[in-house]
Amino acid sequence: MSKEEFDKSYFLSFCIEQYKTMKGMDGADVASLFFERGVTEYLMDNFEVLHTQSRQWLLEEIDNYINKGSAS
Repeated sequence: MSKEEFDKSYFLSFCIEQYKTMKGMDGADVASLFFERGVTEYLMDNFEVLHTQSRQWLLEEIDNYINKGSAS
């Protein structure tokens, strides 16, 4: 696994764990939600910009993406 792949995987797991905590959900359910709604692809495609944002902003962005079908 390359460093970039590792960084993206770590970022995705961070997002899943943080979203799980925020919503009081099970990690597997969050992972399924992320895959079904395209959040995983969105996070990976925009990793360079998104991983520099604050946790709070990132969670709001993910929530908006899920609820509106597109990022703000």
